[in-house]
Order: sequence, then C-alpha cells, then structure tokens
Amino acid sequence: MPTTAPAFSDATASDSALRRFLHGLPGVDAVGLEARAASLGTRSIKTTAKAYAIDLAISMIDLTTLEGADTPGKVRALAAKAVNPDPTDRTTPRTAAVCVYPDMAATAVAALAGSGVKVASVATAFPAGRAALDVKLADVRDAVAAGADEIDMVIDRGAFLSGRYLKVYEEILAVKAECARADGPDARLKVIFETGELSTYDNIRRASWLGMLAGADFIKTSTGKVGTNATPANTLLMLEAVRDFRAQTGVQIGVKPAGGIRTSKDAIKFLVLVNETAGEDWLDNHWFRFGASSLLNDLLMQRQKLSTGRYSGPDYVTVD
Repeated sequence: MPTTAPAFSDATASDSALRRFLHGLPGVDAVGLEARAASLGTRSIKTTAKAYAIDLAISMIDLTTLEGADTPGKVRALAAKAVNPDPTDRTTPRTAAVCVYPDMAATAVAALAGSGVKVASVATAFPAGRAALDVKLADVRDAVAAGADEIDMVIDRGAFLSGRYLKVYEEILAVKAECARADGPDARLKVIFETGELSTYDNIRRASWLGMLAGADFIKTSTGKVGTNATPANTLLMLEAVRDFRAQTGVQIGVKPAGGIRTSKDAIKFLVLVNETAGEDWLDNHWFRFGASSLLNDLLMQRQKLSTGRYSGPDYVTVD
C-alpha cells in the first residue's frame, strides 16, 4: 500500500484517491501567475544587496555537464572550477554541487573529496526516462554506490499525462528507497518534472504535489534538454507549492529551476521570487539550487565588476 506524510495518507491510498486529490487542487490563474512573476522580476537590486545576491547565487549552482562527449578530464576540470570558481579571488563562494551522469559520479566524488561540494547525478534514464523500472533503479544504484550525494530523477511524463498518477508516485517511492545508504547519509532526491512537456500550469501544480507526497527532497523544473525549461512563472508556481506543503505538513522541500538561466540578472530575479514567495528559509543552497553550466561565468564577471569597477569580459573565465 502506498505511504506518504500522515497529513495526506488518505490521498495516496489508491489510484482513484490520488486522482481526486490532484484534480481537487485549486486551478492556476495563468494570467495572474505570469503577471506576479513579471512584477517581481522588475525589482531593482543594487550595490551591497546585489553583491550578496551574486555570492548567494554562486553558492546555489549545481555546475552541470551532461553531454555524450563528457570525459573524466572534463569532469575533473569542472570539479576544480566548482571548488575554486575564481582563482584570483579566494573569497568567491564554492558552488553547491557538480552534476554529472552516473558513470562519471565516481570521478566527481574523487575530485571533490573533502571540499564540501556535493556530487549530484542524473539517473532513471535521463533525460527521456524511457526505460523499464528495473533499469532506472539500477541507474540509481550505480550512482549511489559511486558516492553521489544527490540523485536527479526524471518522472515518466507519458504516465503522468495519461493520468496514471499512482504509477508515477510508486516509481518515485522506489527511487527514493534506492537513495538509502546503510553506512552514511541517504542521497537526497530531486524529482524532475520537465515542465516544458507538462503543457499546463495545472499539471505543474499537480506534479509538484505528487513529487512531494512521494518523498522528493527537491522538486526540479527541467532537464535542460527541451525547448522550454525553467521560467519565472513555473518556478513561482513550484515555490508556492513547497510553501503550502510545509504549512500543512511541517516538511520543507527544495526547489531547483534548471535550463535557460544564463545571466546574473536572471539569477537575481529568481532569488527575488524565492524570497517573496517561499520566504527567507529557502534562501540557502540546502533548499534552492540553479541547474546551470554557463550561469557561473556571468556571475563571476559581474562579481569582478562590482569589486573592481571594470567589466573583464568572457576571456576572464574558463570555458566549460
């Protein structure tokens, strides 16, 4: 029998109960949601506050390489950049994590040993998720055995969109169980919805609650592999979901927008969304992350500009 937080045990008792719960959530006012996201994006952040926001954003990055051409050398170089983003300024924060495919997790773990930077690994047949459950779970086991601190799984969007919510729920439960370790802390689980494929804001709200009910430690917008990824509106909607979930259960869940966030200006807009929607408790890399590869470079250039008054240009940073 499916299990979940006591406050919602009835909601996950059966397929029909889960459907009733998810379709009973309030409908999303798309116009209002987008207007609020746009309004918060106009906030002006300057001087000291901007410097704080840039450092906070750097500390929240899951520095990511998820390409077929990834090599151990590239992963080690990315790990070195995560630990020491700006070799000319040792006050620069480290990133939160390095995110790689499962076969590169051991390389990342070795390169980051003792640094405090986490290793995140995508799994469950990322990015499409088109594989049998035993294959997906083997993917997770490999990453956890290699020492990954965090697992980023993709949901079965086909099952979700066809209304087979209990199948998605039970798959998340099964992946969560594979994140357990007998000899150390469990790997934290990030559940990726691929919001660009869910089509509607109502579906994103339902997916958010489904992921949280199943035990996600983070809910994540996207793989970064489709045309529409993280947006202020879909992230705002997910922040509302984690806020409301904590109000009803006492359990705090993280949020990770990923894909398409490339500039300091973009990142600061998202931080404003966090502060104004979920609150200050989420302004920490334990509860909010950016999935990004190129964002760090722009943050570093803007950081140097604030400290020196000069914009150094792209040659100042390493090319990932």
